[in-house]
Amino acid sequence: MKYFSYHTHSSFCDGKASVEEVCISAIEQGLSSLGFSSHAPVMFETAWAMRFEDLSAYVKEVERCKIKYKDQIKIYRSLEADYIGEGRSIPFNELRKLGQLDYLIGSVHLVTNPAKHDGLWFLDGPSTNYDKGIEQCFDGDARRAVEQYFAQIREMVQLQQPDVIAHMDKVVMNNKNGYFFESDSWYKDAMEETLQVIAASSVIVEVNTRGIYRGKYHTWFPNENVIQRCVELDIPLTVSVDAHHPSELCSGFSEAAAGLKSAGCEYLSVFEGKAWKQIPISDVISDK
Repeated sequence: MKYFSYHTHSSFCDGKASVEEVCISAIEQGLSSLGFSSHAPVMFETAWAMRFEDLSAYVKEVERCKIKYKDQIKIYRSLEADYIGEGRSIPFNELRKLGQLDYLIGSVHLVTNPAKHDGLWFLDGPSTNYDKGIEQCFDGDARRAVEQYFAQIREMVQLQQPDVIAHMDKVVMNNKNGYFFESDSWYKDAMEETLQVIAASSVIVEVNTRGIYRGKYHTWFPNENVIQRCVELDIPLTVSVDAHHPSELCSGFSEAAAGLKSAGCEYLSVFEGKAWKQIPISDVISDK
């Protein structure tokens, strides 16, 4: 198995180890490449995103380790940038310049209600946040909340053009109270509309394993049906473990790669040098 990790967190955000500690562990575990993608700064204080004042140090530390370990592993610099909406998010191109990034991962964790001027639905973290957000931001209308989540993803793709979309259907993870079902016709319509927008772009969809190995969800983000549709639409795919600790760097990777192959995926997107390229999935799965 050819392991890589392009979605990796460190102590610069909510990760549990330093950049160098992650590098050393990645080398010990035999990864071919490692991309750091701390949560990018946002326009307000959070417990999980990098602070603006730490961005320069992040750039320097990843560069230092890239040089120090260049003969042992390929190291890249990225950010996982949140898209909250126009005027509420830092433009991705600005983050690319400030972070001197090799690539950028776009995600939606915070959903706005266009009809309200305050409040954000935070769909990650404890499920109590999820429930409270639907009630306070969308007056209990879960369908409207979820449709706005997908609308933000589409807007992010069209206006900000990230290289990769993180955990694109993570909106299902904290749906403990059964506000909706993925079989609902309106949900499938929102997903299909979003996939069509992605297919018209050059954006890569990551298959994120974190929900499974952390015991928070029973399958990947996105799920098997969405993966199958991505294959049908020729949307480029990659595997992401979304590691927050060095021990997670390979968690669920081999199972996801095998699942992608079973879904008919023939190529995986990998970052090499200065660009994304597609390589045969058999090259990743092979033990040679």
